[in-house]
Amino acid sequence: MTGMITLENVAMEYLPGQEILKDVSLQLKRGSFHFVAGPSGAGKSTLLSLLSLHYRASKGRIRMFGEDTTWLPREQLPRLRRRIGIVLQDYRLLDHLTIAENVALPLKVAGEAPPGIEAKVKELLGWVGLTEHHDSRPPVLSGGQKQRAAIARAVITKPDLLLADEPTGNLDSELSLRFMYLFEALNRTGTTVLIATHDEHLISLFDYQVLRLKDGRLLR
Repeated sequence: MTGMITLENVAMEYLPGQEILKDVSLQLKRGSFHFVAGPSGAGKSTLLSLLSLHYRASKGRIRMFGEDTTWLPREQLPRLRRRIGIVLQDYRLLDHLTIAENVALPLKVAGEAPPGIEAKVKELLGWVGLTEHHDSRPPVLSGGQKQRAAIARAVITKPDLLLADEPTGNLDSELSLRFMYLFEALNRTGTTVLIATHDEHLISLFDYQVLRLKDGRLLR
């Protein structure tokens, strides 16, 4: 199998004998757009956690960006993670930083100059409707506002891979579509997009391939 991301017979267990993912094989081509669907407990979040390189698979092999990550030394993982944008259900915003500082973090890590960072953050916060919360900190924001900030942070570097776990779960239908259009625009620039969701209505509005998980297995 060839492609930007390849999983071969991957299994994942957090406790011995309790596999969350079972014998999953798939290939994501560069610039593709996929939904990952399935009921709660099907393994959607676990799959995204493996692809974000925060966990290693219990079995099988994962290749990303031309490298076999299965036995890659831990100190080499950060350079690959910098190519991945992640939107998680718990947001992962840093409470001691302002929203602007949270959104700017990936650019700072990448070493971009401050003037460029400021311009990009200002533009993106305006797009997601958080301009007035530029200097606010996460604890004072609603769940939907935190979600918008997390999405802005994930896409600001135009990553090679975007992983989004229920990214529209705390948004109304209008905002959900708006962010889907943002993901589509990012995809058109070459970003591979993988969105995990149980929202079948949202999936039905777009003509993208759906990867369906059930009881940890990828349905064919």
